[in-house]
Amino acid sequence: MTQDYVALLGTKGGPAIRPGSSLPTSNLLCLNGQRIVVDCALGVTKGLIDQGMQLRDLSLIFISHLHSDHYLELGPLIHTAWTAGLKSGVVIYGPDGLGTYWDGFLASMKADIDLRIMDEGRPDLRDLVTIHVIDAGDVMQQDGITVSAIRTAHPPLVDTFAFSFKTDQTHVVISGDTAPIKALEDFARGADLLIHEAMLEAALPALLSRIGNGSDKLMAHWLRSHTFAHDAAKTATAAGVKRLALSHLIPSDDPDYGPQDWQDAVAGHWDGPLIVGQDGIKIAL
Repeated sequence: MTQDYVALLGTKGGPAIRPGSSLPTSNLLCLNGQRIVVDCALGVTKGLIDQGMQLRDLSLIFISHLHSDHYLELGPLIHTAWTAGLKSGVVIYGPDGLGTYWDGFLASMKADIDLRIMDEGRPDLRDLVTIHVIDAGDVMQQDGITVSAIRTAHPPLVDTFAFSFKTDQTHVVISGDTAPIKALEDFARGADLLIHEAMLEAALPALLSRIGNGSDKLMAHWLRSHTFAHDAAKTATAAGVKRLALSHLIPSDDPDYGPQDWQDAVAGHWDGPLIVGQDGIKIAL
């Protein structure tokens, strides 16, 4: 059996990409030989290929919430997998509203899908996908993997989730997008790995200026809906997790800030192993 691991495919917070930028949030978990995709931002398809995954083997996807930097490439990923030989079912777990996105994607690609069915003999893509709307609590139990969810604090959205993935030997928690919440401490208690979103406080004014078409509303969103790195570190310490990985980094593409700044931000709040997320990094479990 393949060793369990997590691959951070995209580690940038927010949907925009610029020259030299990393890609928005996507992850690949390999647990008990089962590949699980968590969030599907721009670049997820190439990220999976770069990890050596055959797209025709795509079968299980979790979406944490309906912000574009978490599900923009969901449809293109599944369609590309279909053109790469996918013929078995893909199950998606995510918030209410995901079905509307999928129906809209199918409608936008109807001419291509119908043509490929008729001209190339492919199975009907519309028959291959099943979407389960999730809520807090137990989400899935399959192949020795138990998945549960809690709601996070990511206003103005309500259906935003953190995920816990457990096997007999491994426990991984992904925070999703969230302000600091006490509930995440209990949810991640003793986890082998906590992947937590993180912001650098000092870098936010320059980021707002660089984005160029935001306003004070964007800054207010960051402050009420996301977590500073030092607060992510506090959560990891309170939860007693074994390792902390920072991802969904805000910012991830400012040349004035690098890995040492993230390490400095958690210093004094976390003294365990720290992984500062980079696109494509693989974390053995």
